[in-house]
Amino acid sequence: MIDLRSKLKEFQLFPKEFGFFPLLFLLYLAFPIFYMLGTSGAKQFFGFMMLAIFIISYRQLYFAVNGKTFPYWIALQLGIIVILTIGYSPFNMLMGFFPANFIGWHANKRNFRIAWLALTLVILLGFMSAMIQASQLGADMIMLGVFCLVMIFAPFATRSMYIQMELRSELDLAKKKIEELVKREERTRIARDLHDTLGHTLSLITLKSQLVEKLVTKSPEKAKLEAKEIESTSRIALKQLRELVSDMRSMTLAEELVQVEAILNAAGIEPKYKGDVELKDASQLTQNILSLCLREAVTNVVKHSQATSCLIELKKAEGEVSLVVKDNGIGALEVNHHGNGLNGIKERLSLIDGRLSLKVDQGTTVKMTVPIVIRQNQEEEQL
Repeated sequence: MIDLRSKLKEFQLFPKEFGFFPLLFLLYLAFPIFYMLGTSGAKQFFGFMMLAIFIISYRQLYFAVNGKTFPYWIALQLGIIVILTIGYSPFNMLMGFFPANFIGWHANKRNFRIAWLALTLVILLGFMSAMIQASQLGADMIMLGVFCLVMIFAPFATRSMYIQMELRSELDLAKKKIEELVKREERTRIARDLHDTLGHTLSLITLKSQLVEKLVTKSPEKAKLEAKEIESTSRIALKQLRELVSDMRSMTLAEELVQVEAILNAAGIEPKYKGDVELKDASQLTQNILSLCLREAVTNVVKHSQATSCLIELKKAEGEVSLVVKDNGIGALEVNHHGNGLNGIKERLSLIDGRLSLKVDQGTTVKMTVPIVIRQNQEEEQL
């Protein structure tokens, strides 16, 4: 009983990634059902049985894409179309739109050509059957001929779209792999630098500290000299640490804007910019935190705003800089979804004494203000 329930929970009528599209496509079966109702007895029963098998094959094709059974399900559909076209109504060959869509999904060129030729033969056979009944169909023959041409060329359009989707998917995967490799290489470099520089210096401090502990009672003067050396060595270690940190890769606001533009464009939101994004006076820490806050703010716009445009503006004033993200979305309703995102921005800004303000008016305006203290860098150099 438990296994049955778990299987029912795992059951999918159609793959989730396709949404409601497969169900909407089934509406086209209303036409063959209508023609089937015009029959009776065993012929009607057989016709509906063929339609039921056709629907099953339609579902299986979504789960068998480019699998071993994929061509067989398409062949079954084509066979059913021939039977229903010749035995029931010439208009049943419009069911050819179903296999025409799936034929374009063939990754293998040879299999695609074979399936397309089979579809073309089925359509031509159905059209010839319709021509025999041309006197009954009349002007509908022209419409039927147009649909036949569309079905014949539809697999090429589907295949082109499928190839583009595959290339995009492969490109995204390659980008993720590259990013992961870059991160891994950066971690390895940092670990190596820490070991080669700070590791030796900290070991030296440890040994000298142990020596001072022994000399405190025996020879206080020597202990003082060793303590001074420890101080000198620790300053060297601090300098080495700063050099390592300055060499580390951190995201600047200008670099983050490139990523943000790609995200907004992908979401169908027009990105707009105002102000100079270089921020030469800001420290790497400030740039990095502002970049993370910008990413969070734009993510909220994409997820919740339903906006068509997003303005990113950088305003510089004496001693501070403000980063503004304004969208033309749904306003007050949007703010209700921003709780976690806004809290994350507040927490990050607090690290550099920044502040956050929010305004709702025909959209949402998020303003992040941080102090820019130039003398901070000079003080750090003196330490």
